[in-house]
Amino acid sequence: MYAESRDRIAKERSMRQRLLKWLWARLAALREMDLTRDALLMKLGHAQSKAPAAWRLIDLSVQANAASFTYRLNRAKLRQVRRREGRYLLRTNLTETDPVKLWEYYLQLVRVEEAFRTLKSDLAIRPIYHQHPSRIEAHVFLSFLAYCLYVTLGRTLHALAPGLTARSALEKFAAMQMVDVHLPTTDGRELILSRYTEPQRELALLLERLELTLPAQPKPRITAAEAATAL
Repeated sequence: MYAESRDRIAKERSMRQRLLKWLWARLAALREMDLTRDALLMKLGHAQSKAPAAWRLIDLSVQANAASFTYRLNRAKLRQVRRREGRYLLRTNLTETDPVKLWEYYLQLVRVEEAFRTLKSDLAIRPIYHQHPSRIEAHVFLSFLAYCLYVTLGRTLHALAPGLTARSALEKFAAMQMVDVHLPTTDGRELILSRYTEPQRELALLLERLELTLPAQPKPRITAAEAATAL
């Protein structure tokens, strides 16, 4: 069965453009670096591993005895990829003849595979180091709860910030950190200031789209452990 989805075309095209843009900028930066040939090959290999789909659209040639390379966009491959984006040829043993239902079954399969991939990578359900069955069950249960929150975040993003996945949103939120600043006082005590980092412009825009408001910075605390001695 041949299937074509406008939403999938837009999604896959956006992903391909983002990866290709990153790879093109990375290659331009590598050309300006003063590297040995071995170091250059390692960095090129790392770039290829991060964007393998975009790498296939570029013709790259490394000099045999020098730390330099040339690259260009393979427009023929790009045109071929553009024609295939969002279009699938599905083969199945189901007797259902309605193509809409077959496409829905295929999307369900994709979501199931994505769920297992999320549990194994983003939520790190494995490896499990526990010995007792009760602790293993607790570990799996907490991972399941985390996945429920992950799915809820994805649904929220779909409604308020289309085009942004839960994984990319969590990567943006990872830039925020909570730090404790300890300041000693003259009477032997310690003033503790707990502060979270101010969100950058991109993260602030995401918070606005999600209709989230950060709480006020926590109030300062002062230790009393040495207060009696000081008095």
